[in-house]
Amino acid sequence: MSIYQLKPRFQALLRPGVRRLAQAGVTANQVTMAACVVSVALGLWLFWAAPTRAAFALVPLWMLVRMAFNAVDGMLAREHGQQSALGAFLNELTDVVSDAALYLPFAAVMPFSGFWVGMVIVLAGLSEFAGALGPTVGASRRYDGPMGKSDRAFVFGALGLYVALGWPLPAAAAWLMPLLALAVGWTVMRRVRAALIERTAP
Repeated sequence: MSIYQLKPRFQALLRPGVRRLAQAGVTANQVTMAACVVSVALGLWLFWAAPTRAAFALVPLWMLVRMAFNAVDGMLAREHGQQSALGAFLNELTDVVSDAALYLPFAAVMPFSGFWVGMVIVLAGLSEFAGALGPTVGASRRYDGPMGKSDRAFVFGALGLYVALGWPLPAAAAWLMPLLALAVGWTVMRRVRAALIERTAP
């Protein structure tokens, strides 16, 4: 079970607004790039500027808005004739860049290890790569969990809220990033396996 499976209901709520955006001339690629620019700006600001812990409240808020942006760009592309080769590349690449930027600030939060936050970032990129490779072997684009993009957004959003509230993180929280890395690694393997099974299915 993955949060991604709730996407159709979320899209239904957004559909009226998407129609208005399309009528106003907003394109899917514009929405995709806007989400990436804000994600990178927020992530780098939190990491380099080292603001107060309360600033981490922006992470869950932006994760929710970004989820809407991701749904909107896809709906504009599919439902309003805006699909393009460039859009396909932007959709995959900007997600990986945005995730990396938004996870990066947690490397500066004790007791997390920069190494393990980096591992989560690398494996998250690999999980999206594994999912996107499905069509190259005759399968569909894979979104298998347990730690896909939407699930990671929930985890890091919740973690950002926890940090923003100023609650202390126990020393045992250092295990959270290795466990996340393990879950994302499992996700990579599940996506590869599911694509291979789908490819050979009659």
